[in-house]
Amino acid sequence: MLLRPAEPSDALPVARIHCRAWQAGYRGLLPDAYLDGLRAEDRAARYTFGHPDPDRPQTIVAVEDGAVVGFATTGPADDGSGAGELLALHVHPDHWGRGHGRALLAAARDALHRRGHAEAVLWILVGNQRAARVYEADGWRLDGGARPQVVWGIEVDELRYRRPLP
Repeated sequence: MLLRPAEPSDALPVARIHCRAWQAGYRGLLPDAYLDGLRAEDRAARYTFGHPDPDRPQTIVAVEDGAVVGFATTGPADDGSGAGELLALHVHPDHWGRGHGRALLAAARDALHRRGHAEAVLWILVGNQRAARVYEADGWRLDGGARPQVVWGIEVDELRYRRPLP
């Protein structure tokens, strides 16, 4: 497995992973009709990979056998705390359980630390036990933060996790 910064040509493969991971991982947490209607082409147009501004989100991809199989996106938290944020971490469901997520998570933490952040936050959907187990095994802890959020046009309830870096 190779980890590298995302390039503009990765937009559609990343969007496909994003949609498939949501469709598999959020089944039962979000409406089926909504999940079934996700289209990678709609999502790909929103990515701006390769932008040099460190205050913009940065994405790392995991590549196996020449194909992108997962990604992690980081950036500064928007709460004014100075923390970094893990904005997204998704692996194609066909590759779950093979260590790609753990590798991407470690690379994301390292990237945030290199950008000068002493701690990091992330948000997960209420009820997403799979994600909670992954993050808790990596040292993340709930910090009491909760919010409603509109993501891809649907309102969700989220819980905040936090951990020190590196």
